[in-house]
Amino acid sequence: MPQPVELNPDSSPLARFGFEVRNQRLAANLTQTQLAKKVLFSPSMVGMVERAARKPEKIFAQRCDEIFGLDGILTELWMMADRWKDAAPPWFRHGLEAEQEATALRTWDPLLVFGLMQTEAYARHVLAGEPGVTQELLEQRLATRLQRRSVLSKPDPPTLWAIIDEGVLHRPIGGSAVMREQLAYLLEIAEHPKVKIQILPYEASSTCGLMSAFVITELPGHWTTVWAESSIQGTVTDAPEIVKSIGERYDALRVEALPQHMSLKVIKKEMDRWT
Repeated sequence: MPQPVELNPDSSPLARFGFEVRNQRLAANLTQTQLAKKVLFSPSMVGMVERAARKPEKIFAQRCDEIFGLDGILTELWMMADRWKDAAPPWFRHGLEAEQEATALRTWDPLLVFGLMQTEAYARHVLAGEPGVTQELLEQRLATRLQRRSVLSKPDPPTLWAIIDEGVLHRPIGGSAVMREQLAYLLEIAEHPKVKIQILPYEASSTCGLMSAFVITELPGHWTTVWAESSIQGTVTDAPEIVKSIGERYDALRVEALPQHMSLKVIKKEMDRWT
């Protein structure tokens, strides 16, 4: 019988919720199947909750509190897992949910490092540039952005293919120290077995991705969504014609991008220049 996946409860609010559900179930000497019967959900849902692979409906947490004799503890943890995305723009919240459940992410950005791959200092400078942002909102959005990185710490993380325009490596976000740290972080996460980073060089003269950044999110059950972002707003959709169009753009960019081993050399060279 396979050993249960060990969750890091500090990796995300959802991981904390799943961790506590499992602890309470084991303390009550219940199997996943037995708990599933009591909460009126499937055993597979209980398993996904305990692996932080799926956020259930609120009633799941409420029934668990009742079964385990808890005073709303699991419901509060569920609400924390549900609230972490509230600081994000309304249009992007579905994208955040999709990102957490994705089996694969394919990203392109002509201007910035993809949010899930940003350091705290880099993200802070990017978010602080939003007109009218208050310090409180900045901290909330920063926490949400950093929380996104936990998706790569999941027991079964998504495959992440990231294409980054070469200009991103030269753009002075926050100054030399911030840029050096950010590029060093890209080199670090590129060692993750499910992360692939490619640089689109200036020499490619590619124009098909200059209009906006976008992400293609592949979800369980072969369901695919895309989100595209401009300086004003963005959109998240699973409309087949848009998914097809964005997929074609991504394939065109990937053909022109450097392979990963060459891309990492470019990142290392630029990191040294920021010293």
